[in-house]
Amino acid sequence: MTDTLIGPELREQAAEIGGDLACREYDADLWFSESPTELEFAKSLCTDCPVRVACLAGALERHEPWGVWGGEIFEKGNVVARKRPRGRPRKDAAVIEQAAQAELDARTKELALAGVKVS
Repeated sequence: MTDTLIGPELREQAAEIGGDLACREYDADLWFSESPTELEFAKSLCTDCPVRVACLAGALERHEPWGVWGGEIFEKGNVVARKRPRGRPRKDAAVIEQAAQAELDARTKELALAGVKVS
């Protein structure tokens, strides 16, 4: 849908691999939504992306302030486990946050093995 989310080098890399880029087929607002549900959907679209690791590495390098990049949520320039919804926290918010953090830690280890440093 849009060419502004990723640079030309990633588009060329995806074309060489033969992959379609979800960030070009869906509305760009999805990757910058305020809705935690929409951000999780955007993350899921990145799962099989052929340039996911390069996209994430580029976002980290550029210190992207927010949005979904390479299948991770950025908030205030940092990768976060999940976006908390507006309003009062749920009573089980700590348990949910711990599970999300454990999932993020596992993905961070996986990316480290691929050579991407996630802060």
